[in-house]
Amino acid sequence: MLPSSGSRNPPLARIGVLPNLPYFVTDDGSPWTPIGHNDAITWPELAPLFRRRDMAAVERHLVWLRDHGVTCIRLMLEYCHGEHRYLERPAGRFVPNMVRFWDDLFVLLEKVGLRVLLTPFDTFFMWIRWRHHPYARANDGPCAARRTWLTCPDTRAAIKQRLAFASDRWGGSPALFAWDIWNEIHPAHGGDDPATAAPFIADIAGWLRDHEIERRGCANLQTVSVFGPELINHPSLVEAIFRHPALDFANTHLYEKGTIDAPRDTIAPALAVARLMRAAVTEAGPGRPVFDSEHGPIHSFKDRKRTLPDAFDDEYFRHIQWAHLASGGAGGGMRWPNRHPHVLTAGMREAQRVLSLFLPAIDWTRFRRRNLSKEMRCSDPGVAVVGCGDDAQALAWLVRTDATGRDGTMEARTDASAVTLTVPGLADGTYTVTAFDTKTGISQPLSTATASGGILRVAIGPVRTDVAVAIRR
Repeated sequence: MLPSSGSRNPPLARIGVLPNLPYFVTDDGSPWTPIGHNDAITWPELAPLFRRRDMAAVERHLVWLRDHGVTCIRLMLEYCHGEHRYLERPAGRFVPNMVRFWDDLFVLLEKVGLRVLLTPFDTFFMWIRWRHHPYARANDGPCAARRTWLTCPDTRAAIKQRLAFASDRWGGSPALFAWDIWNEIHPAHGGDDPATAAPFIADIAGWLRDHEIERRGCANLQTVSVFGPELINHPSLVEAIFRHPALDFANTHLYEKGTIDAPRDTIAPALAVARLMRAAVTEAGPGRPVFDSEHGPIHSFKDRKRTLPDAFDDEYFRHIQWAHLASGGAGGGMRWPNRHPHVLTAGMREAQRVLSLFLPAIDWTRFRRRNLSKEMRCSDPGVAVVGCGDDAQALAWLVRTDATGRDGTMEARTDASAVTLTVPGLADGTYTVTAFDTKTGISQPLSTATASGGILRVAIGPVRTDVAVAIRR
């Protein structure tokens, strides 16, 4: 039997998208925002669910996440860093202990009120440890070489068989937010040919959608993730990732050399996220949700074997999530822990809780934003502005770029002067303006401001470190 600890939420509604709206809604029309992180079935917080070693501990953890504003976890159906968490072994035989793990987790997610972004393969370790994987031809699997994952007909059939099993068993759960049908799709998976991505997506996504509609009359949302730097190496991937007609939203992994992947301070990574997200929301177009489902200090952790100090990492995390949201992304992005142990800190969870408190300040069901980070202006040259807006609402994050201490974290500028924020694109009229402390979650309604000639100027007060601003007609 499942444990009974923790409160039970009302039944979950399913998540969907609406035409020309770049944010998510539930099937009853309410806004829903992915706030969450990457976890794995072998990492400390979920590992006790395997073989039901301590189910109550996992439920308590999920309740704690929910109470800190988390709405979604990103997980892979298998995590093949080792030999004991394959979903199939051999190919086509679904491992009973793994199936029970997922059965139990979906029950807990529904009970607690959380959702999962689910990807069927751990392609990173699958690639590195290919000789061990059950899909390898050497292990009586369907695929002769890892460079044919996207093109081998037998492998495609095996992928569809896995997705059919997962969809038939768990796809009817409202705890399933969406399928990330291929983790970090890469030209190497198709013989180093980026042109193999689009037909693979069309085939797998189209088949899965038809399968789910045939079984249940509706289909879950779908996306495909990409390691962000590959969009620079292979620009032709942009069309498949951001605009493929078979996908419901766009998804990228924000890693950038020298800023995000090995941070020296907490400002440069956030401004890199703002720049990358501006490109992402522009490429996806005005009506498609976009978010980052993986980021973090991967080079510092994986290559340099360094876990960032908690205070530094907490601020790095917090700045990145606000840059992501203010750029027009859905939510604050989903961190890959890249820490030892592989969990997010309590400070990061507090940052997620604070972000969740801000969300009601914007009507996401009507917010048809465009990125305005280059168009918004702050009167203080020491303050950078990241923002987005439409003709009735706007969102901005203002952060000082001249207040970094020797350890790379921010030192409050007590001598900061009051600033004026200029926002273009708003229809003429009167707007309410709310300033929001991103550390404490305390909001401060400012005096109303009037837009005239498509321009709104509002006095914000001094920006000593950073502040979020919500503007509504």
